[in-house]
Amino acid sequence: MHDTSTDRRQFLKAAGATLALPTLESLAGASAEAATAGKAKNIVCIGTYLGFYQSAFFPKQTGRDYDLTPLLQPVAKHRDEFTVFSGLDHRAPNGHGAWNNFLCGQNPNSYSLDQMIADRIGQESRFPSLQLSAGKASRTMSHTRQGVALPMIQRPSVLFGKLFASPEDRVRSEYLLRSGHSSLDVVLEDAKRLKNSVSSADKAKLDEYFDSLREVEKRMTRQIRAVNDPIPETDYRRPDYDPIAPTLQLEAETLMYDLMALALETGSTRVMSLFIAGLGQVFTIDGETLQSGYHALSHHGNDPDAIADLIKVETEHMRCFNRFLTQLHSKTDAHGQPLLDSTIVMLGSGMGDASRHANSNLPTLVAGGGFKHGRHVAVDRQADNAPLLGDLYLTLMQQMDLESERFSNASHNLNHLFS
Repeated sequence: MHDTSTDRRQFLKAAGATLALPTLESLAGASAEAATAGKAKNIVCIGTYLGFYQSAFFPKQTGRDYDLTPLLQPVAKHRDEFTVFSGLDHRAPNGHGAWNNFLCGQNPNSYSLDQMIADRIGQESRFPSLQLSAGKASRTMSHTRQGVALPMIQRPSVLFGKLFASPEDRVRSEYLLRSGHSSLDVVLEDAKRLKNSVSSADKAKLDEYFDSLREVEKRMTRQIRAVNDPIPETDYRRPDYDPIAPTLQLEAETLMYDLMALALETGSTRVMSLFIAGLGQVFTIDGETLQSGYHALSHHGNDPDAIADLIKVETEHMRCFNRFLTQLHSKTDAHGQPLLDSTIVMLGSGMGDASRHANSNLPTLVAGGGFKHGRHVAVDRQADNAPLLGDLYLTLMQQMDLESERFSNASHNLNHLFS
């Protein structure tokens, strides 16, 4: 069997490049990848700790002719690239303590979907999987076969360092970010030499990738300066939380999505999870400071003002998510196909209704991955043999050519719903 990873290493060494690069058709082995076109190669699992307000997320109509709800409006332009599911769950226990049933199934803290996939395809990339969090991780999300919770990267700067700096280069990478310079400035000659070694299509892809990398670096600069500067001497004791301010969670979330898109574009990993935290952050949105913290809003008790503010926060999450989908739609793989076509993106939660601590009827959206999309699928939970969320997970794995017959308490698939 042809060793494409060796060809890639030799190519990069010959080109003098010292940056992570997007997949290029000029690399040997591209034709072999083309043979699996139409199947998903990557998966991204995104979980919101506090779920979504169900009435603002789930459409009232089923099928293709459904009206977009307030929380689906931000992703309207991708309507034909995602499917919404209502009525799915794992029949798991209720309560915040059982939130991590989201990727684990009926039993929290058990072998999670992302790690099942990573254990089978993870070694094909630089990082078998990446576990990330926007905001302080208050729950675990990814678990090994033995049930061990995997730590999450909470700072975009740390993720950037993993993706774009070797251990010996991380000090330099940190310096460049803090000074507002780009890593590309350091390897400019390497980049020029590389562009002269590839096809016209790959030259365009490299230009697109380098522009994206510069933009992310610029946007990170302000945050890096604020996050890493020494704390002045004061009698005030530093709070026991991540140095990224809780109120900047949405900014951190956007950066994480940008870096996730770059990770997929460079083939750095094929499996990622992102935990979207929800604690006491009091957000200011469109110049208006909301009445309560995010967690308190989720326990709205049907108060209309609290619900309105909660939907404002969740709308911002969906806008961040839309930006991610747009990037995957516009970025292409080695064969010129959108990354979204080869990447399954699942947005969901282990919490169906945070106000009641209910873990049923979990909001679920699946985008990309080569599926036929554009529908709202409503499952009747009370019906005999009603499908489970785990049945959907079996379909996701099978779409990645990973034959699986059981996930937790689920033993069927939902393949027919994507035909």
